[in-house]
Amino acid sequence: MQAWLRTFLRTMDYFMLRLTARTQITSTFYYTFLSRAFWREHRAVAFGRLFYEQDDRSQSGSHYLLRRNIHQLEKGLIMKPRRPLFALDYIGETVRTYRQRLAECAAGSGDLEEILWATDVLTDYFSAVGEHPVITDARQSFAEVAAEAQTLKQESAVVKAPYKRDLQRPLPVSYMQLLELAQRRRSVRWFLPQSVPRSLIDQAITVAALSPSACNRQPFVFHLFDDKSDITVQQAASLALGTLGFNHNFPALAVIVGRQRAYFSERDRHLIYIDGALAAMSFVLALETLGLSSCCINWADIEAQERKMANLLQLAPDERVIMLVALGYPDPEERVPYSAKKMLHTLRRYR
Repeated sequence: MQAWLRTFLRTMDYFMLRLTARTQITSTFYYTFLSRAFWREHRAVAFGRLFYEQDDRSQSGSHYLLRRNIHQLEKGLIMKPRRPLFALDYIGETVRTYRQRLAECAAGSGDLEEILWATDVLTDYFSAVGEHPVITDARQSFAEVAAEAQTLKQESAVVKAPYKRDLQRPLPVSYMQLLELAQRRRSVRWFLPQSVPRSLIDQAITVAALSPSACNRQPFVFHLFDDKSDITVQQAASLALGTLGFNHNFPALAVIVGRQRAYFSERDRHLIYIDGALAAMSFVLALETLGLSSCCINWADIEAQERKMANLLQLAPDERVIMLVALGYPDPEERVPYSAKKMLHTLRRYR
């Protein structure tokens, strides 16, 4: 009876899809009244926008707005030809937010690296840009806190503004070495019963942080489990599908979570998955260089599992799980799937 009911419901769903998938309006009808598949995403995006606006209105200012705007200034500074005037529409809010974040950093909290970067880029900007009433006001506002910024700047001799790379230096790795590393990295499911030093995990995350990120927002957080806390690795790993039968031997687990609060518009709602996946790839390659192996674990959008993981990690409504990564020292006696990859000609189209 249950099998018949599932077949009937699937047939009816197929029939409704044929009717509603033809236009945007009918598709909206389907996902509004006949399917709840995107309801959680709707709330996550809406809550993220609300969080972004509240953060921008707070005394400390928006961390993500500052990162986005400073990155835009950097892009303006390297343009060819560089315009004599640019960023008129956002330099005011950039300096305002910078001052708020600077005050927080001077008080002993906040992100020092972010402030040092913003300080150097703004200094470069105001020395390069021409005269305009908007820029004059912003320059004066920046100058009022320049001494305080330079006090923090003394802790770093590196100029964190656009620079020329030293392309004469030999590459640290060759193409063949990179190819061999990619071939060596396999999805490992059997690990030695050996704890993973947190220092090694931190080193891998340091590499992951260097991955490309849209406007340098880095809208993700690595939640780590290694059985040194109240929540076991297996508790978290068991929430993902496809790990039954081998998750009991995971020494450590990373849950990569994206934050919609990094964006002011729905147009960017998919960037948490893009940026998170880019960071994950760098993370697992870095693990391999440290003698560790990993297994990337898919996270399906299933309401019951989403709720359990949100409770486990105490996630805010705008935080969405991107993927899980099991990691540890590989058992040399166990095999890994070959996983043949697609041939080159099937993956590329020159236009």
